Amino acid sequence: MRPAIILTIFRKEILETLRDRRTLFFSFLLPILLYPALSLSLAKVQETRVAEQQAKLSVVAVWGEASPALGDWLRKTNVMVRLEPARDLPAEVLRELATARPPAEPAKKKRGTANASGNADSEPSLEPPPSPVLLAAQRAVLERKADAVLVVWPGFATDLASGNRAALSIYYDSVRDDSRKAQSRLHDALIDFRREEVSRRERERSLPEGFATAIAIREENVSQPKRQVGSLIGSLLPLLLIILSASGGIYVTLDLTAGEKERNTMQTLLCAPLDPVEIIGGKFLAAWTVVLLSALANVASLAATFARIAAPLSDFNIPPLTYVLTFFALLPVTFTTTAIFLGVAVFARDLKDGQNFLTPVMLGITLPLAVTSLPGIELTAATSFVPMVNIALLIKGLFIGEAKTELIFLTLSSASVYALVALVLAARVFHRQHVMLGGTESVREWIQRPTQRGGTPTPTFALATFGIVFVVMFYGSLLLSEKNLAATLLGSQYGFFLLPVLLLALFMRFSPTETFSLRLPAARAVLGSALIGLSAWAVAGGIVIRLLPPPDSMVKAMEKMLLLGDADVPLWAVWLLFAITPGLCEEIFFRGLVLSGLRRWGVWPAIGVSSLLFAIAHASLYRLLPTLFLGALFGYLVWRSGSIACSMIAHALSNGLITTAVHLQPRGVGPRLAEVNVLPWSITLAGLAVCLLGLWLVHTAPRPAAAGP
Repeated sequence: MRPAIILTIFRKEILETLRDRRTLFFSFLLPILLYPALSLSLAKVQETRVAEQQAKLSVVAVWGEASPALGDWLRKTNVMVRLEPARDLPAEVLRELATARPPAEPAKKKRGTANASGNADSEPSLEPPPSPVLLAAQRAVLERKADAVLVVWPGFATDLASGNRAALSIYYDSVRDDSRKAQSRLHDALIDFRREEVSRRERERSLPEGFATAIAIREENVSQPKRQVGSLIGSLLPLLLIILSASGGIYVTLDLTAGEKERNTMQTLLCAPLDPVEIIGGKFLAAWTVVLLSALANVASLAATFARIAAPLSDFNIPPLTYVLTFFALLPVTFTTTAIFLGVAVFARDLKDGQNFLTPVMLGITLPLAVTSLPGIELTAATSFVPMVNIALLIKGLFIGEAKTELIFLTLSSASVYALVALVLAARVFHRQHVMLGGTESVREWIQRPTQRGGTPTPTFALATFGIVFVVMFYGSLLLSEKNLAATLLGSQYGFFLLPVLLLALFMRFSPTETFSLRLPAARAVLGSALIGLSAWAVAGGIVIRLLPPPDSMVKAMEKMLLLGDADVPLWAVWLLFAITPGLCEEIFFRGLVLSGLRRWGVWPAIGVSSLLFAIAHASLYRLLPTLFLGALFGYLVWRSGSIACSMIAHALSNGLITTAVHLQPRGVGPRLAEVNVLPWSITLAGLAVCLLGLWLVHTAPRPAAAGP
């Protein structure tokens, strides 16, 4: 793969893409116009609607006994209510209004109640038929003869004068805005009327103020206006942002694939001495650049719109960092959608065929995002691994101010893995020349096993396998979480790392020796690996952790895990769980299948990328740097010694020493792990010296025969 060729194709494609007016309009101009127009128009409509409703009188029909005190109160409090007397009421309604008492509250039936014979009720109790007043009020409100009906039950004025409890009923339609407004106005006015009447009774009877209230219950919303607005924005905004950002990639990917086929220019590229990876690399960079600019335009337009809306409001202020983090959160989404669109669009024969392909893909990607607007759906450890939804929930959390550091790391890590897998699959499509020329291919041809034995995984296969194992491991460990810690660890390591790798290697007929570096190492390399395993933890704990120190809560949780929840477990069993098992399973996967698959990129890119994947798989921001450092050391050991046994030894010793130190702490040997932030420089420098000695021994050791570069 030649980066210069990729950049040349990128420059060609980006210049041709930016000449397309449709791409410029949908990717840049549309979001710049859409957010202000949509926000201002909705705000104007809402403002006009609220103003009209506030200025409009609520028509309330008053039925029943006239009450001068109540009427005078409603008029003088200016509650925007016009009282209408009863007109043309049926005789049975007038009869009930003159004689009946107010309807009682319906009693809630308890579950499992028993009858007189001691048996549980087998038949539901019969509810009384609706009263004529209720039916008449329902007709009046639903037919819009009044916004609400206020029923003053018989004896209202007498009960007030004698100190008894008087009764009123409000009938309204919760679906109609005018009716809800009338109910709200009546409710507020009647609450004030009742408070005034209670105070009058207390004064007349020389009772202390608050006698009838007894307990004052005060409810106060502790959510700040910024948080409330952020919650409202965060429920709808992520869906809109992701859809508009992703849609910018539809037209450009169609033009770079199906458009090229339609213009007969794809054949020119395929006839040139270019590798398919170089072609997709240049085209992907061009498409992703356009989508990134579209995302930037969306976020910038959004920030400008909210800044204009928030200008007269002192309580509503979204910090610029929120918009910056939102843009960075969109990066893996744009990466994923661009790769998916590019990989799907290349199957199309022309632009029309491509639109038919990408429309359902776009719907399939964006429709699940609607769940982010549902109440109770928030960013958790589980939802941080759900494609697309995790980024939408992350953006929502950023606007509310509840995005936790660990969840941000998990979300961006999983989203990056999905993006990587999408690009890998797109690259696999571009390797199929007859598809590039407009042919078709069955699914069976994609998954067929090689006809010959031998060989090693390709970078595409290695990266795709990591993405699948990474996600399966996370959700599988959640299923195992109900088991004890030992069963969870063993199930995760052997069930999600070791077993899938061995089965895939067997199915794909890879060479075990080349894929997993199954060679006997030199004695000098074994000694150097042991020294590195004994000292690498000191270098990581004394230097690397100083750059990003973990919080105390994480250290305590790690200590509790290594102690197996204070269970009385022998030390050999602890070494089996935390040292030997990871040293075997993780090394077979990362320094075996992944590293061998990436070696076609070169030694150091393969070691660097495999180490990064190794660090991401541990799913912790605070363990990222030390795990990356250890992964690079283990990768170097395999490359230089030619044997995976060296990395297994170093990995097992490194984990085992830390585990042993933690298990000796309850016996008074050494300080507790939670009490030590970083290792002292004396131990760090000593460990560094031993580690360098180990590297020198491995570097100068003879390599096994047939060990690859």
